[in-house]
Amino acid sequence: MELVSIHKRVIGLDVHQAQITACAILEEADGETRIEQNQFGAFKKDRRALAVWAAALNPDEVVMESTGIYWKSPYAALEGVGIRVKVVNARHVKQVPGRKTDVCDAQWLATLARAGLLRGSFVPSAKLRELRVISRQRQKLVSLLTSEKNRMHKENRMHKVLSDAGIRLGVVVSDLHGQSARAMIKAILDGQPPHEVLNLASRRLKASREELYDALQGELTASHGFVLDELLR
Repeated sequence: MELVSIHKRVIGLDVHQAQITACAILEEADGETRIEQNQFGAFKKDRRALAVWAAALNPDEVVMESTGIYWKSPYAALEGVGIRVKVVNARHVKQVPGRKTDVCDAQWLATLARAGLLRGSFVPSAKLRELRVISRQRQKLVSLLTSEKNRMHKENRMHKVLSDAGIRLGVVVSDLHGQSARAMIKAILDGQPPHEVLNLASRRLKASREELYDALQGELTASHGFVLDELLR
């Protein structure tokens, strides 16, 4: 299948973990078309070399597939020299008919880009990409924390350790992981006496002050304190 040329100077990039294969299809002023191929490593110096090489060709379009995470650093390197790369869906590329068996991935990408057949995915700005890294890390940590809290609730670990030490806080407080209960448990671990710990109890707790005071009495050993501290952390 003969594809109509829309762009005169295009570059296709086949990006892998350790290697980037590049293919440029360039239509010169006299109408002649030439193909220039190159390979680059995956280290920073290689990505810089890729950016310099691509910028020197003054391409109308540069495309790469969005498979995996390895496209991100070459994308940033090209973005740094003013080249906005079109990141395309690999499934979309495979659906386009007419590929010859002897054409490499980079050349096929360049061929499709030259014909204007590729639609780029949305790629946010560099600052938003950095923010995404941070927000995803926080999301993961919050998810792990929630999972651990749920496991502790299910196993009643905090309640069991406190009860083993004779402290019946779980009898008068519904949520041992609530802000008020955690503050009281931390105070107990710090060695504060019950009447001082009682001052940290929220006024919204249904239990009376006397019930809370009695519940805080116990025999907390160093071993109990160690396990409680681990659970709180």
